[in-house]
Amino acid sequence: MTAIAPTAYSPDVHCLMVGGREILLIGTAHISQDSANLVRQVIEAERPDCVCIELDQKRYEALAKRKRWEVLDLKEIIRTQQLATLLVNMVLASYQKRLGDQLGVPPGTELLEAAKVAEAHQIPVALCDRDVRITMRRAWHSTSFFRKNYLLATLLASMFETTEVSEEGLRTMKESDVLSELLNELGTALPEIKQVLIDERDTYLAEKIKEAGGKRIVAVVGAGHVAGIKQALTEDRRDQMAAITTIPPASPFWKIAGWSIPFLILASLGYIGWSKGPAAVGDNALFWVLATGTPCAIGAVLALAHPLTIVSAFVAAPFTTLSPLIGVGHVTAFSQVMLRPPLVMELERVLDDMASLGGWWRNRLLRVFLVFMLPSLGGMIGTWIGGARIISNLF
Repeated sequence: MTAIAPTAYSPDVHCLMVGGREILLIGTAHISQDSANLVRQVIEAERPDCVCIELDQKRYEALAKRKRWEVLDLKEIIRTQQLATLLVNMVLASYQKRLGDQLGVPPGTELLEAAKVAEAHQIPVALCDRDVRITMRRAWHSTSFFRKNYLLATLLASMFETTEVSEEGLRTMKESDVLSELLNELGTALPEIKQVLIDERDTYLAEKIKEAGGKRIVAVVGAGHVAGIKQALTEDRRDQMAAITTIPPASPFWKIAGWSIPFLILASLGYIGWSKGPAAVGDNALFWVLATGTPCAIGAVLALAHPLTIVSAFVAAPFTTLSPLIGVGHVTAFSQVMLRPPLVMELERVLDDMASLGGWWRNRLLRVFLVFMLPSLGGMIGTWIGGARIISNLF
């Protein structure tokens, strides 16, 4: 790869020669009107053979189709246990939308602008980013239990920040030295997350740009990826593509840990029955039901769940806490969706409601997440209380 002498464009446009092809790599801010204007200027002036965009099919459809929430299948999401992934995606979208609202620019404007200009001039468009579902699941799998909690707390806290960001601030953030410092901080605090969200996607984006057709290509990517993509374009990383598009299996440790708790509880009840008789088993089983069901039901009450959902929390908790295959939160969330399905208008304003604490209870979709999280927390507490009591009776 060789760099071409800069043109009259802004420093955010990097002119490169890769394998005999000319690539104009545009580093953008996803909530900047300046970036959208720059993208239009470059594509209209250069008329490339192909325009590559930092989007996958799902994210492109989400940006292009404003009524995307109308086709949201919550029942399928709950059935496949993807509520946590959806929540993280929504938190990120809410934070980016709030910054965009401050500037009057919807998130991803420059990416949509690239697609619109290319289509207007009949230029092929290549969606070059990795499937967002794979990215989020790889990020989740790669993060330790304690770092998961840290990440979720950081994301949730970011939703209630009121920091004002100007166009000048965005230009400052896009400067390479400032951006490198931010990415280094991310790598220090959460190296696994940086590896998945930044480094792996740099490789994926670079390889997909190489696969694009034509001799002259314009690639529109977030400024944070420019340095990594430029490096990846100089190397052949095709052998890495299979690995970074695979969702790693869960660690055997968690499978063993997940089954060890119910095994220990049931074995303890069996021993109590053998040594102390059926009455002792009944007393301990009743305590288990109350210890697990009560905090789960309280969690559902705090989430203002439907009365039948509260009942389902109490009934399901003693059984789901003994099974690593499904959690009580998935049962209560499914029950809540069936009994109080979110309205279309609530789905459309969900990203706005996420920014206020009260909005989580007003919006039915967000309340589904509360109905998922709070009973799940209650189930964890109840499992420890009930398990400690039963195991202590062994001695």
